This record gives sequence, C-alpha cells and structure tokens, in this order.
Amino acid sequence: MEISATGRLVVRITPDDVGKRVSVRRLSEPGASREFTDTVGVLTSWDDGVLMITRRDGRSVHIPQSALVAGKVIPAAPARRRGPAASYEELAHVSSRGWRPVESERLGAWELRAAAGFTRRANSVLPLGDPGRPLDAALDAVRRWYGERGLPAYLQAATGAEGTQELLCAELERRGWVREVTAELWTGALAPVADRAEGRDVVLARQADEAWLARYRRKGVSEVALRVLEGGPSVWFASVPGAEGAPPAAIGRCVVDGRWAGFAAVEVDPGRRRQGLATEVMAALARRALDEGASAAWLQVETDNEPARALYAALGFARHHAYHHYRAPAPESSRSERS
Repeated sequence: MEISATGRLVVRITPDDVGKRVSVRRLSEPGASREFTDTVGVLTSWDDGVLMITRRDGRSVHIPQSALVAGKVIPAAPARRRGPAASYEELAHVSSRGWRPVESERLGAWELRAAAGFTRRANSVLPLGDPGRPLDAALDAVRRWYGERGLPAYLQAATGAEGTQELLCAELERRGWVREVTAELWTGALAPVADRAEGRDVVLARQADEAWLARYRRKGVSEVALRVLEGGPSVWFASVPGAEGAPPAAIGRCVVDGRWAGFAAVEVDPGRRRQGLATEVMAALARRALDEGASAAWLQVETDNEPARALYAALGFARHHAYHHYRAPAPESSRSERS
C-alpha cells in the first residue's frame, strides 16, 4: 500500500481515477476489531462518497470513502509470467471466430450475434469499441434486435486484463442487467499439449458425425447448432471410439486460426474418466494444429468446473481474463404484469 515518508498510510486516489486499476485498504466493518481489508481492481465509480471497485473475476466491491485508509493507482495489468502474450481484443476476436453465429450485424464497433439460442456465446453482443451512439440508445437497439428474433438480449463483457470492460460491466449493472454466467478464457503454449500423449486411438475428422454428436453433452443438436459447431477458419473434430454401438469414449473440437488453436467440447464418457482420454484428444488435436502453423492455444472454462480446470492447468494453461454474460432486464410492462 502507499506509505508516506513519515510511515503513514496515504490515500492517493480521487474520483478522477475512475477507470484506472487501483489498490485500496479499508477498515473492517464498524463494531469489529480494527482489521484491514485490501481490494485490487478497476475503480468503476465514485459516487456519493462510495467507491465501487470491480475485481478480476467481475465481482464488484462497494467501499465507503470514510473507510479508506490507503489507496493508489497501480499498473493496468500485471505482467504474465507464462503463456503466449496476447491482448484481450485479439483473444475476443479469435474466440468469436472460433464459435461463429449463423447471423450477425454491426452496431458501430459492436457485433450482434444470433444462432437461434444455441449457447450464449453465439447469441450475445460482443461489445468491442464504440457502438456509435450513447449507451442507453445502443442497449435499446440491442434489445430490439434480439426481440425481433424471439431471443433474450445478452451482452458478453470481460474483466481482469488490460483493455477489458470493467466500466461497461458497472454501467450494465447500474441499468439492471443481470450477470448470469461467468467463465474464463485460458491460454497456453501448444507444443507442450501435443507432447503430453500419443493420441494413437484418436480419430480426426472435418465434420461432426452422428457418433460424435451422440457424445456431445448438449442434447438435441439442431441444424443451427451444427452450423455453429462446424463453423470457423479450420475446424477439426476428434473422437476416441467406444464400445461397439456406443458413442465415442471421448470427443473434442479444435479451431485453428493463424497462430491460435482453440479447444472446445472436450467430453469423456463418465465411466471412462481419469484414464487420460481428454489429454489424448487434446494432444492429437494440438499436433494437427501445429501442422497447420499454430503455436498458441486458448480455451474457455466455467469457474465452477474444477475437474476441467485441473486438467487444463496440468497441460500448462493459465487464466487470461474472465468474461460474463449479462441479460437485459425485463421491460417495465412485463415486470408490472408479473407483480
């Protein structure tokens, strides 16, 4: 924390620092012993004597100004100690190309994406840059666009890295948008993944056949869903054959896009878990991606999927940023009808 030449803690932030990454120390709740709590994140507002700081995971902390004992602005993002260097914007574009919607439209620099409701990623706004109009007008346009398609309006925004959207997240929450799901995008070097297993029993294909789809955990895959799964710059599907007449023991999907290989849909038969099949699938896909010139890898994992997180960490992946899907609040008329 910031300490003056006399050894005292000093508050060196002001409302002018909204939008910057800060570190603050505050007193514990009144009535408790005089303990301190530290918070690091982006200062997203300072209104009526209350600071709001959005942490790396997207959670917001409200701190009364009167409770501050120290605070300072810190570098925009900590240096990454491992994994390929990449900006948030680069990864946002790459991951969007790796899970393409069937319909999209521009709203300024924002991309509105739709795929008949198959996954939030393909049915949400990717808000990179300026929408070309005031935020309230942009959000109204978003609600209309999705409403015309019979879909709820979702917006995908990120936190936790340089160039992410903590201020936008705070504005959405202020307007009543509800964060429904948080996941993380992890990155890692590709070659170590390829070296982890032989992958001799893994079958690679350009399309998802009926057997692959039978193992895919989302039931009732529609034609639209298949278009999303098979869309992307260079898509590969991997399968480990199961018992005769049964779905594959394990599957996976990889999209190669320049230097990046994106992994998704890694699924294993519950009765065959802890046998290294997920690693076999990813290793086989990684070798194919290396052959196509990729050198770095990314994947997305939900925050509560501990088995997957442990696997990816063991393969050398590390968290780059978190992303969140915010759902538009119901119109006032709808809320009145339900109340």
